[in-house]
Amino acid sequence: MTAQTPPTLPFRDRRLPFAKRIDDLLSRLTLDEKIAFLHQFAPAVERLGVDGFRTGQEALHGVAWMGPATVFPQAVGLGATWNTELVRQVGEAVSKETRAMRARDDRVGLNVWSPTVNLLRHPLWGRNEEGYSEDPKLTSAIATAYTRGLRGDHPTYWRTAPVLKHWLAHNNETDRSVTSSSVRPRVLHEYDLRAFRETVEAGATAGVMPAYNLVNGRPNHVSPYLREHLRTWTDEELLVCSDAGAPSNLVDSEHYFDTHEEATAASLLAGVDSFTDHGTDSSKITARVRGAFDTGLLTEPDIDTAVRRQLSVRFRLGEFDPEYDPHAHTLDFDTPAHRALAQEAAEQSVVLLKNSAGLLPLAPDTRIAVVGLLADECKLDWYSGTLIHRSTPLEGLYERFGAERVEFAEGVDRVRLKTSAGAFLHVPEANADDEVRGAEGALDPALLAGRTDLPPLTTDPVGTEFALVDWGEGVLTLRAPDGRYLSVADDGRVRASADQPGGWVVQETFRLEPHENGHLLRHIGTGRHVSVAADGARVAEADPETFQLMVVESGEDAVTRVTARADVVVVVAGNDPHIHGRETEDRPTLRLPEHQERLLRAARAANPNTVLALVSAYPYAVDHAALPALLWMSHGGQAAGTALARVLAGDVSPAGRLPQTWYADDSDLPDLLDYDVIGSRQTYLYFEGTPLFPFGHGLSYAAFSYADLTTRTTDDSLHVSFTVTNTGDVPADEVAQLYTRAVDPTVPRPRRELVAHSRVRLAPGERTELGFEVPLSSFDFWDVARGAWRREPGPYEVLAGASSEDVRLRTTVILDGEASAPRPVLRRGLDAADFDEQSGVAIVDRTRTAGDAVTPAQGRSGELVYRDCDFEGGVAAVTAALSGDGAVEVSLDGGAVLAVLTSEAGDDASPYDYVTKRAEIIAEGVRDVHLKLRGPVRLAHVGFSG
Repeated sequence: MTAQTPPTLPFRDRRLPFAKRIDDLLSRLTLDEKIAFLHQFAPAVERLGVDGFRTGQEALHGVAWMGPATVFPQAVGLGATWNTELVRQVGEAVSKETRAMRARDDRVGLNVWSPTVNLLRHPLWGRNEEGYSEDPKLTSAIATAYTRGLRGDHPTYWRTAPVLKHWLAHNNETDRSVTSSSVRPRVLHEYDLRAFRETVEAGATAGVMPAYNLVNGRPNHVSPYLREHLRTWTDEELLVCSDAGAPSNLVDSEHYFDTHEEATAASLLAGVDSFTDHGTDSSKITARVRGAFDTGLLTEPDIDTAVRRQLSVRFRLGEFDPEYDPHAHTLDFDTPAHRALAQEAAEQSVVLLKNSAGLLPLAPDTRIAVVGLLADECKLDWYSGTLIHRSTPLEGLYERFGAERVEFAEGVDRVRLKTSAGAFLHVPEANADDEVRGAEGALDPALLAGRTDLPPLTTDPVGTEFALVDWGEGVLTLRAPDGRYLSVADDGRVRASADQPGGWVVQETFRLEPHENGHLLRHIGTGRHVSVAADGARVAEADPETFQLMVVESGEDAVTRVTARADVVVVVAGNDPHIHGRETEDRPTLRLPEHQERLLRAARAANPNTVLALVSAYPYAVDHAALPALLWMSHGGQAAGTALARVLAGDVSPAGRLPQTWYADDSDLPDLLDYDVIGSRQTYLYFEGTPLFPFGHGLSYAAFSYADLTTRTTDDSLHVSFTVTNTGDVPADEVAQLYTRAVDPTVPRPRRELVAHSRVRLAPGERTELGFEVPLSSFDFWDVARGAWRREPGPYEVLAGASSEDVRLRTTVILDGEASAPRPVLRRGLDAADFDEQSGVAIVDRTRTAGDAVTPAQGRSGELVYRDCDFEGGVAAVTAALSGDGAVEVSLDGGAVLAVLTSEAGDDASPYDYVTKRAEIIAEGVRDVHLKLRGPVRLAHVGFSG
């Protein structure tokens, strides 16, 4: 802490409102000091006694990257609890640990970058683990609960300041910094904006982080939506923090601007207040801001606006009132309460997908064979903290059933790698002192990965067995007998030095490539092959070693050996969070890796009483026809194994519910970059196929009946109530879900849409009445003809049940609204992006700062349809604002082409140089307008005149 100035300065006077104090401090800062505040690492201003400040502390499911902390289930697992109060408590625990850790280490920041509220639209998205749900209502409910916990409940001072990630329409890692999400207005308002809006309106959010991608051709970091939407949802000063490196991407990879000064100025004017770029080196950003100011691209008031928003967060965090900050001395860290909460969260996240033979729960005297690649693993992901405690499924089953009743086989292939010289790849013995341990003796993977103080692999006449796991698509890991993974550090040496695969670039994955009479071993992280010399193994450009792969024991044989004599087999399968699906890498398929499929088949063949427990960051498409029982949980943090064992034993009746649709096959999925959930019928809202398991699905060890559905409509809400009774013989939670559906809509509407839910705990025979107030605005849709929300009058179904497909009660209500009307095209024309239907078209930026246009997605051809256009007494001409090369063909009701408007771009033309073209056309009455776009033309607007 720097020396404090006398308390007479107004910004130190806590009797004044924050706004006046911020104005006073802002007035005392020089221009250079204010510019310096715009970088992620804002320096101290010692002459005013102002400390340095860092935006950004990862806290997605516990405090991340700062050492040991309580690790809760992944975000998708928290979403699977459908329990907002539990998630609020998790957020509260995380924020307390953030404060406690900051008391020991001032590198820990209080501006936390979480939660992620991107919707889980596509299950192949690599960061599926970071979101809560595919549904905007459930996502916003869980996100609001988490932010409230992070914020704390003090009326003035916040415990931490949460920033929502990632604004906006971000669901692909493939080329994420250069791809554009084409988001039509209805999808924008009804889907992508909605989760952010309801969370921001709840009042516990400090700001947002724009995503790397572009939306409608414009980078999120210069999005007008920050001004047009985000900042209209609250009176609070929201802080917008850039994602890491994204400011430079505007020039370096996206080529959206010619200079970094232009890009930085455009970002700041769009609403970005803190620039995360070049790590702790602020010199490049400050030079860019200064250059933009000196050339007139920015004014000092522009800079003041951004600094004011940052200071607003700092004042709310109590930085300038340390003696009055109620959170300043929070020391709650790794408390018994936090450990119990981590276990409860893991237990509540478990989803029982199938239990057809009543195999579960397991009797206390059951003999269990537990097998699988994740059976003795407690996996961490990129945004995990370092484990203080850990519990694997095997350890949980040992603890619950007794080690004498549990047998284990990991199911890995045990192999030897024989060199062309006849020797075997070998792990030299390490000194006992080489082992690095973290808190309470836990191995610290951040310290172990890529270590260079261990001896590199060499050759030995006897050889060493390695555990080989193929994670799918030919990506494999190799593990030494001491449990460490083969890894490659900066020096290129191959060592058994990593506790788990990890790192921004994973250094523990390899490929076996057939070569001559053996295999080359390629290291994926460097792209180089493994070579072997007298001084050990390394990756190199030349002289790759040809290995003979010798299988000592297959994983299937190991599984068969322990499963045949068990009463029940528990196969624990799933993913490693750093392989095939993570930040920077989308998943290739829904299928379970073939290695794990083989283990599952071997277990089922040996013992039909096989339970599959999937522990994964995302859904899988699994053939469960021959399986009597199937469960899923996300990577559940430090208590995952204990939680799973207690559910299998029946100590806890499972009540997790799927937060996203589980599809049966890859063919059910649209292209990863197709963001039109309406047009391509994505998520449970629109999907018309048969899912493997539907949104909201989850079974229980109890049974529940629903009854007494009643509704009552007021001026602004629909009151719905019904009763739920536990008709089973064990206490259990039920997640009652309420959906609505427009019965006879004039535009495509969701098949059903979640509007409320409640997780309740009931004893056997207990009955409770649940009541919900559903705002009538929940029935609205975005009317592209009006550019506004509208509720159609007519019948709506109200559906209550246990999932989106398990509807137990239904009734119909008649609601008032505004009837549809033809588009007044003579007065308003047609904005190109306000189509009703499209094929082969992408939305792009009309200008760099605002507006939308459309263009053929592949630069070839596309079609737009605008329904019910009213030409009134008749028109004689059509005009179109066009840029680029190509043509627009105009027809009515799908008939013959009536007019063609052509655009020809000059050699130096900008895509934003629009020209207005005119053609004669005769039309009257109410007609559907069809526009076919030919070639790389941009269409911004179409008008009609008499």
